[in-house]
Amino acid sequence: MAEDLLCNVDSKDLATMQSCRPEPAGDNRGQSPLKEDGAEACEDALFEHFRLNVDKGQEPVRIDKYIADHQEDTSRNRVQQAIRLGYVLVNGKPVKANYIVRPCDVVKFVMPYERRGTEILPENIPIDIVYEDDDVLVVNKPAGMVVHPGHGNYNGTLVNALAYYLHLSPDVEDERMGVLVHRIDKDTSGLLVVAKNPAAQLNLADQFFVHSIDRIYTAVVWGNITEDEGTIEGTIGRDPNDRLRFRVYEDPEKGKWAVTHWRVLERFGFITVVECRLETGRTHQIRVHMSSIGHPLFNDDRYGGSEIRQGTIYAKYKQFIQNCFALCPRQALHARTLGFTHPVTKERLHFEAALPEDMSALIEKWRNYVNS
Repeated sequence: MAEDLLCNVDSKDLATMQSCRPEPAGDNRGQSPLKEDGAEACEDALFEHFRLNVDKGQEPVRIDKYIADHQEDTSRNRVQQAIRLGYVLVNGKPVKANYIVRPCDVVKFVMPYERRGTEILPENIPIDIVYEDDDVLVVNKPAGMVVHPGHGNYNGTLVNALAYYLHLSPDVEDERMGVLVHRIDKDTSGLLVVAKNPAAQLNLADQFFVHSIDRIYTAVVWGNITEDEGTIEGTIGRDPNDRLRFRVYEDPEKGKWAVTHWRVLERFGFITVVECRLETGRTHQIRVHMSSIGHPLFNDDRYGGSEIRQGTIYAKYKQFIQNCFALCPRQALHARTLGFTHPVTKERLHFEAALPEDMSALIEKWRNYVNS
């Protein structure tokens, strides 16, 4: 996304400002970033992007104090940490904490979502590493593993495993702990990119923010989708009746604009195997979008996919479905493809992760069922 798409915010409006960059001009889709505090991890990038335009009458003040004074719920210590990591730019250049803000300066910065808790303990948990160099590593996460500690999942997470593998300090203030750039749901399997240093983290975060990351998922959904391909668009926000669920809203003020492109891979009558390419990366995006068009993910308990949605209710078929649920005891969703530009070499990297055993077995069971 071009720099000139950044929104302009005067200092007097900063108390209510939540985000800096809208979606492409003309779509009226720019929304404030929502902190995802549900029990499950989200697919959104783990950064908020901001831009502050300094008033013409601004008196001289240190940059760290200026940001802390104008950014709601942000401590000066947190701002200083962002400055040390090179996340704060004034007029396009990184600055130190003692930089004196001048009238008409343009301050742009990226703020990692604040971590909760006091420490992240390293744990010796096996990690399936697909690729690694000095700056990034790509991990194939198994279903059932929470990505980031929080809300009852304070150990056994991917972050705990990364802390051990990368020999990171358990101190929550360890700057290197900000290795994650994005997340996927606990019960979604597949590829994640991890930054090994702050510079790589910031570069990858920006790629996610401008939607230049390639992400393709394989999903099994209920119903026979007759079209070969299509696109789902809609604003995704929290369900007011259940904060662990999200839904599509017509009102653009109630969430974030989201776009999912899908393509049919294989049909089995009562279910369909589809490929979903994310143009945006919102919380539960594929799960919410597919459910919104009447095709929830197979065995997705949160969005109605863990009950019989298609077919008869006779005992033999019901038992077949129950066996399928047991074979793949989670939403049938896999982050199969991940592509991004290397933050240092600028080479375009592309990775593929084969379907895990549970989804492969599920698809094969349906293939045998329809051909029997």
